[in-house]
Amino acid sequence: MVKTYKGTTSMKIMIVEDDMFSRKLMGAYLESYGKCDLISNGKEALEAIVLSQLEGERYRLVCLDIMMPGLSGQEVLQHLRSVEKELGITPEEEAKVIMTSALQDCENVMGAFREQCDGYLVKPIDKEKLYKMIKDLELA
Repeated sequence: MVKTYKGTTSMKIMIVEDDMFSRKLMGAYLESYGKCDLISNGKEALEAIVLSQLEGERYRLVCLDIMMPGLSGQEVLQHLRSVEKELGITPEEEAKVIMTSALQDCENVMGAFREQCDGYLVKPIDKEKLYKMIKDLELA
């Protein structure tokens, strides 16, 4: 089930997190940046990605939990990048993707960047680090 928060800016944001508390917390952190779609699993994330493309309202920021049942965040990221490539979206126009995880080992961090994420945050998410990353990614 996708829950949407309406923010004050026009940026469209997807937050994919299987833990309800973490999902709502990220939504609260990001709602001032734009419309946040809160999604609980990878399958729904893939559906939302396709729907956003069809509606012409692509996500500018995607926050993906790495470890989720079913499809992992890395699998969702692979699909997102594949869809963007098929549509001819340039790297500069691609959604910015921040991977989130309790894992901070080198293998998971490097794996996320190999799959073309733009940032990696370790849980619990520090609000100020998140805001700095959004600024560094030139989204704010």
